[in-house]
Amino acid sequence: MRKLVTLLVLLALAAAAWAALAWRDLQSFAATAYGSPEEKTVVVPSGAPARAVIRSLAQSGVLSDETRAWRYFRWVKRDPRRLRAGEYAFSGPLTPDQVLDKVYQGQVKLYRFTVPEGLRMDEIAEIVGRSGLARAEDFAAVAHDPGTARALGLPYANLEGFLFPDTYTFARGVTARTIAEEMVERFKEEYARADAARRPGVTLSMGEAATLASIVEKETGQPAERARIACVFHNRLRLGMRLGTDPTVMYATLLRTGRWSKNISKADLLATHPYNTYTTAGLPPGPIANAGAAALQAALAPATCSDLYFVSRNDGTHVFCPTLACHNAAVRAWQVEFFRRAR
Repeated sequence: MRKLVTLLVLLALAAAAWAALAWRDLQSFAATAYGSPEEKTVVVPSGAPARAVIRSLAQSGVLSDETRAWRYFRWVKRDPRRLRAGEYAFSGPLTPDQVLDKVYQGQVKLYRFTVPEGLRMDEIAEIVGRSGLARAEDFAAVAHDPGTARALGLPYANLEGFLFPDTYTFARGVTARTIAEEMVERFKEEYARADAARRPGVTLSMGEAATLASIVEKETGQPAERARIACVFHNRLRLGMRLGTDPTVMYATLLRTGRWSKNISKADLLATHPYNTYTTAGLPPGPIANAGAAALQAALAPATCSDLYFVSRNDGTHVFCPTLACHNAAVRAWQVEFFRRAR
C-alpha cells in the first residue's frame, strides 16, 4: 500500500510538473511575436473547424507551431466568439492573440480602387475589373441592366451618371451588384447635399441634374469654371438654344457606331441622335459620364451670368461670351489663330 501511495504521489507530482512546464511553455508561446514582415494571406472558409483554421495559419507562417497554437487555443484562449470566415492578411511579427483576435473580429483583407471624375460606366467597369474584386464584364452587365437601375430608384435604364467617383474599399467575395449599389448610394448622398444648396429657380430633377453635371464635368477640369459653364447651359436651356457641346457628340457617336474618339468629324456633328446636342434640342436623355460632387453642385447652383458661349484657350481654361459676335472673335483668336500658328 505504501508503495502504491508513493507511486500515486510521484505520478501526481510528475503530472503537476508537466502541467507547470506546459503552462509556462504556452505562456512563452503567447508572449512571443512571430512571423516575417512580408504579407501572408490566409483564407478561412465558411464553416471551417477551428483546428483547420489553426493549421492554415501555422502552415502559412503566421503562427510558429501548430501543436502549441492548438493547445493555446483550446486551453488558454478559450474565447466564446467564433472564428469568422474570410480572407485575412498578416504581416509579422505578431503574437498568437493578435493573429486570433483578427480572425475573431473578422478584420478581413480589404481591396481598394479609385474612380476619377468624368468616366463612363464602361471605363469604371475596367477599374473594378483591375481591382480583382469582380470581373469587368460582370460589373458592366449590372451597370447596363434596366432592372438594376429600376430597383435602385434611378430614372433611366442604366447606371450611367449615378456611379459616383470616389475611393471604394471592399473585402474579397463582394459581388458586382453590391459594388454598384454602394456607388449609387454615394451618388445619392452627394446629390442630397447639392440639392440642399440648390439655387432658387433651378428646377432640374435628379436625372436632369446628373445629366447636366456630366456635361459640365466633361467640358472643364477647372474647378473655378464649373459654375459658370453650368450657367451657360442653363441660359441656353432657358432661351431654347441647343446646348451644342462636343462631349455629347462623342457619346452619341459611341452609341451610334460603337467607336470612341475625341476627333469629331463633320459627319459626327451633323448626325441626328438623341445625345447629339448639336442636332437635338434640350438636355440629352441621360448622363454621358459620371460627374463628381463639384460638377453636381454646379448643375444645381450655377453662377449668375449672361454668357451663352465659351471657347477653349487650349490650356484647360475658357473665354466666356454673352454674344455671338464676342464668341466669333474668341474663336478666331483662340482656335483659328492657334491652329494656324501650330501648323
